[in-house]
Amino acid sequence: MSKMIFVNLPAKDIAAATRFYEAIGCVKNEQFSDHQTANMVWSEAIFLHLMTPAYFATFTSKPLADAHAATGMLLALTLDSREAVDAIVEAAGANGGKADPTPAKDIGWMYNRTFEDPDGHVFEAVWADMAAMG
Repeated sequence: MSKMIFVNLPAKDIAAATRFYEAIGCVKNEQFSDHQTANMVWSEAIFLHLMTPAYFATFTSKPLADAHAATGMLLALTLDSREAVDAIVEAAGANGGKADPTPAKDIGWMYNRTFEDPDGHVFEAVWADMAAMG
């Protein structure tokens, strides 16, 4: 079996979160989705598994954090171009998320912008020219 990652995220409104993730380029996998979850495919190896807060809470004994008030992690998604970075951030802002909660970073060979989903989870959209890295 190849290595994969399933990022589990609490989402207050599964339908709204599903629409948001579809708008930024994910595809919903109906096989692993139901009334309390939506499995969103980013790539062949990366899945964002959205869960209602009540269902998410069954997987941990810790209280759920309010991602609008605190950041527990940053998730970085790589893209194929600077234009793709701009496009995903603009799509996030136009579909219930927040574009650029932190300033863009452009160091020539790497370009990075951030966005938040409707539940406040923070993503970095990154393009890098690894051959030009200095």
